[in-house]
Amino acid sequence: MLAQFLGGLLLLLIGLVFVFYGYRIFLVMLPVWGFFAGFWMGANALTLLFGHGFLATTTGWIVGFFVGVFVALFSYLFYFLGVAIVAGIVGYGLGVGFMGVFGLSGGILAFIVGVIVALVVIVLTLVLNLQKYVVIALTAFGGGVAAVAAVLVMFGQLTVQTLREQGDALVAIANISQLWVLAALVLAIIGIIWQLRSNRTYEFHKAYYVQSWG
Repeated sequence: MLAQFLGGLLLLLIGLVFVFYGYRIFLVMLPVWGFFAGFWMGANALTLLFGHGFLATTTGWIVGFFVGVFVALFSYLFYFLGVAIVAGIVGYGLGVGFMGVFGLSGGILAFIVGVIVALVVIVLTLVLNLQKYVVIALTAFGGGVAAVAAVLVMFGQLTVQTLREQGDALVAIANISQLWVLAALVLAIIGIIWQLRSNRTYEFHKAYYVQSWG
């Protein structure tokens, strides 16, 4: 029980960091997020298309690993495209998650909706040059969902095992109560406002990225 509480507390801290400081962290550590985002998307896509549990098969782990490595390398070599792709994967996750909120968490329909949302995010990020605002919105909402899930884990309303089986924290908290989704949205809005104000004069440049990764 103590281990679950401490694990939830750690997840809560990480979630809040993303809510309020996601823009800077996301871009500096882009290849790392690229690996984890690609890993999750590869495994999740297999789950939706073939009905297996999330990471329940060796194939899911293998596909997730190779997709993660590809996205990480791509993010390292092609910074601007990498930002768009990783943001698109996060958008895919949110699209799939919201399908789960409405009781449509599995199957090809959820996959298609996720892909459509991913493409929209990529266009907004790359073509319309809204990189800063897309990243702020995605990190604030993703962090908000993680923070709410963490609180539920800390107080025994949600288990790590359930999160792993669901493969999507948004779906997991929605299954408990739609009010938790609303709480995540409120926290995300607060985070977006905070990030917009704190990053009003800050623009991330590729030079910062090069200094961090060489």
